[in-house]
Amino acid sequence: MEELVAAKYLNLVYYDESGFSLTSCIPYAWQEKGSMIEIPASKSKQINVAGFLSSDGKSFQGYQKEGTMKSIDVIGFFDDFAQRVTQPTLIVLYNASIHKSNEFKANIERWRKKDLFLYFLPPYSPELNKIEILWRKMKYQWISFDAFSSFKALKENLNQLIKQIGGKYIINFT
Repeated sequence: MEELVAAKYLNLVYYDESGFSLTSCIPYAWQEKGSMIEIPASKSKQINVAGFLSSDGKSFQGYQKEGTMKSIDVIGFFDDFAQRVTQPTLIVLYNASIHKSNEFKANIERWRKKDLFLYFLPPYSPELNKIEILWRKMKYQWISFDAFSSFKALKENLNQLIKQIGGKYIINFT
């Protein structure tokens, strides 16, 4: 498999979803002596970010959805991504229930015909999906403190982050 990817016969992409809300994931911050940075505790709806991350970490196709993510949402993301495929592409993903539903499985052959192939990771192995590094960077390093001031600010901040992955924000897997 690695030889195929290295030889550019196969594009390797990691897929996953992650939730964001006004409950901050930022554990601490630096501040000037005598000043205090505060993020008010707040509950909110969740924004789910779904995405396809290239194996070199320089390309990301992201999607957002407020509220619960369902199989039909993921199917829509895969359909959109499949339209952008220019070479055979292997997508690595988890065995989440929304990825294994009958509704989702009914589309796998259709995606194969568009040169989009799926590889399901073994259960309980999040460390094998490199997109987990992206979620960690977004939640703990790249998201600004201002993002937690309101749900609107969170949504706008996530939009900007998603647009800048592969440009301003790059993950180096080496």
